Amino acid sequence: MTTIADPIIGSWYKDLENNLKFKIINIEEDSDSIEVQYINGDIGEYDNESWYASTFDYIEDPEDWSAPFDDLETDDLGYTDTDEHRPNLDDMDIEDYLD
Repeated sequence: MTTIADPIIGSWYKDLENNLKFKIINIEEDSDSIEVQYINGDIGEYDNESWYASTFDYIEDPEDWSAPFDDLETDDLGYTDTDEHRPNLDDMDIEDYLD
């Protein structure tokens, strides 16, 4: 079985033969290079010939895709609702709850 999935920057794929998950992070058409980042954080590269000769298929974003990126901020993940905007419940009276 060979790959029928075209490489798209930002999309996730799985190498069915080797059970590896990765995301396309760059495509350089001038140098025939497809740069990928594996779910463990390692960087890899394929050329077009090896891409289409491999067993890659599209997958949904993995649940813990941010694991290799220890220094990500909450906003980098696309979450905008943080706990810092919630009131401190210790400082509130019962009347504050009724408002």
